[in-house]
Amino acid sequence: MTEGDPRAIPRLEDLGDLDGRRVLVRTDFNVPLEAGEIIDDLRIRAALPTLAWLQERGAEVTACTHLGRPQGAPDPRYSLDPVRARLAELAPGVALMENLRFDPGETADDPRFVARLVDGQDAYVNDAFGASHRAHASVVGPPRHLPSAAGRLVEKEVDVLLGMRLAPKRPFLAVLGGAKVSDKLGVIRALMEVVDAVVVGGGMCFTFLAAQGHRTGGSLLEAEQVDACRSLLATGTPIHLPSDIVALGPGGVVGDPSAGGEVRQVGPSVPDGWMGLDIGPGTAAEFGDIVLDARTVFWNGPMGVFEDERFAAGTRAVAEAVADTRAFTVVGGGDSAAAVARFDLADRIDHISTGGGASLELLERGDLPGLAALRSAPNA
Repeated sequence: MTEGDPRAIPRLEDLGDLDGRRVLVRTDFNVPLEAGEIIDDLRIRAALPTLAWLQERGAEVTACTHLGRPQGAPDPRYSLDPVRARLAELAPGVALMENLRFDPGETADDPRFVARLVDGQDAYVNDAFGASHRAHASVVGPPRHLPSAAGRLVEKEVDVLLGMRLAPKRPFLAVLGGAKVSDKLGVIRALMEVVDAVVVGGGMCFTFLAAQGHRTGGSLLEAEQVDACRSLLATGTPIHLPSDIVALGPGGVVGDPSAGGEVRQVGPSVPDGWMGLDIGPGTAAEFGDIVLDARTVFWNGPMGVFEDERFAAGTRAVAEAVADTRAFTVVGGGDSAAAVARFDLADRIDHISTGGGASLELLERGDLPGLAALRSAPNA
């Protein structure tokens, strides 16, 4: 790493001899639950390489995590008991604190809460990439007091995402979807400084289409962002927008085909009373060709409301192209990760980020509060 390289964070090997030492590990065990049962334990399993590495070197490991949004007070709905039970099966001997967000000091980065977290601990490891864009007590507090390091999961996220941002193989393509332009304006501007082209689908495409003068009907539109989209379109970086749209007619209900409402393919202009909910087949083919011509692809955000099968074809087509391309492919967590999992394509993606918001912020800003904290640790 060169001096000033944001990837130059302390790694596990920088913690020194850990035999008999107590290590606090900030994990991201914010797993989906139904009726108190874990639906998907991927986030727990993702931490196992770090936990095992520490245990193999004789460390006494305590994990800590948040779960849900309990508003700073104990809430049985967000108890970590199911997580603790699964962790005991996967990583015997690793202790787990109660939900960090049961205490208001977590989100407030309260020094008193930090003091309780680090009490009796000899070192700290951040393996919660999905929480590293939050300046919370458990993320930025311990490195002020303890020798600290990135866990294997955080290490890989940083190396992949910043490596892609700083030295991509070209052509470098960003595929962006999701609902709102306003959520991604910063990352779009940042990416347009380094990518060769951008593909835009999902609900956010309609604000761009409006900037080109197209009608958007009842589709999602952020009128206050039209000028911003017009400015982005004028930068010279190619921005590929849909040439056809799959739209739902009057009376239709998203997610409920039984409610009726005609589904029709239209051009880039959506008629009044109709709602655009997916890119059309022509656009899906065009976008797929652009993906296949790239050598680095970053994808964040679905192309349509893929949870409704009537509007899933565009996202499926793009996901298949990302899986088929010879390019180095990165999926930026969130709904995009859910889409590749749903279409059974996850094992054909080079890297699926564990943090949607964190991955976008890292690409936009080049750093995260959690990473900056590690670089300021006593051993850094």
